[in-house]
Amino acid sequence: MVGFDAYAWLLTDPGTCVGSAPLADVPCLPELPRLIRLKYLTVVNRWTGLPAGGVATLVTATGGDRSRSRLWRELLEAYQVGDVASVVFRDRHGCWGFLDLWRVGAARVFTAAEAAFLAGVAPAVTTALRRCVAATFTPPVAADRPGPVVLLLSADLRLLAQTPQTAAYLRALVPPQRDAAPVPAGAYNVAAQLLAAEASVDRSPAVARVHLSAGRWVSLRAARVADPPAKPRAAIAVTIEQASPQERLVIFARSCALTSRETALLRLLSAGSDTRELARRMSVSQHTVQDHLKSIFTKTGTRSRRDLLARTLGG
Repeated sequence: MVGFDAYAWLLTDPGTCVGSAPLADVPCLPELPRLIRLKYLTVVNRWTGLPAGGVATLVTATGGDRSRSRLWRELLEAYQVGDVASVVFRDRHGCWGFLDLWRVGAARVFTAAEAAFLAGVAPAVTTALRRCVAATFTPPVAADRPGPVVLLLSADLRLLAQTPQTAAYLRALVPPQRDAAPVPAGAYNVAAQLLAAEASVDRSPAVARVHLSAGRWVSLRAARVADPPAKPRAAIAVTIEQASPQERLVIFARSCALTSRETALLRLLSAGSDTRELARRMSVSQHTVQDHLKSIFTKTGTRSRRDLLARTLGG
C-alpha cells in the first residue's frame, strides 16, 4: 500500500517515549550511532511532537526545504533520501513505538493519500503493540543475577568499553545475525535521549524499560560520567539492570489499559494492603474495591490477587 526503500521501527518505553527495541533496514547502518543521535536531536517530525496516531512527512513539514531537518542536513542528504514518512503509535496509555519510512531519490515523496492510509492504520497497530507488551508480563523464569552491566560511550556515541556481562544482555535485546557482535542499539537510544535532554530538545529522562526474555524486564539508564558544564565531552555511562517491581508495575498497568484508580489500587495491593485497608486508603467502600479488582482481573487476564501480583511484580 505504501512503498519504501528503507525503514526504522522502534518500540518505545510508554512512559518516557525512549526507544527500547529497534528494528531497522537503512543504508547507513555503519553510521547507526550517528543516525540515532541525530534522530533524537532533530525537532522536525520528532515522534514526541506528533499527535496520537499522527503521521508527518519530511517534505511537507519543511515546506520542501528539507535542510530545515538536522537529521536530513547532516546525514540523510548524503544518502539521497528524498522523503521520510513518520508515524507515532501513541494512545492515552502511553507511546508504544514509532516508524520512519524512507524514500530514496529527490523526486520520490510520499503523497497525501499515502499519509492518510498510514494514519488510518495507526490506531489498530497502536492497540496491537500495547497488547503485545502486556503479553510479556508472565512470572519470569529464574535466572542468575549478573554482575554490573555497563557500557561506556563517547559523546558521539562510539562504544568505548563494556563490562564482561554486557554482550550477553545486548545479544538478548537485539539478536545479531549469525555470529556477529551484538549491536548496543538500546544503549544508543537512552544515551541519545540524554543528549536531547541536555540540548533542551526533549525533557524526558534517559530511561527505557524493555522486555528481555521469558517475562524478565530490564531498565536501561544513561548518565554522564562527569557534569556536562565542567566537561562537555565527558563519556556517557549506560547501565542495564533488572527492572524493579514498581517499574514493572508502571509498564504493566499502562499496557493493560488500567485507569488511574485501578493503577492506584494495584500499587496499594502490591504493598500488601488487604481489602479493608484498600478501601480506607482509597476512601471508597469495600464493595467498590471488589468492583475495581474484578475490572483489573478482566483487563489483565488474571483470576486471583496472587496471580495478578506474580505477573505485575515478577515474583
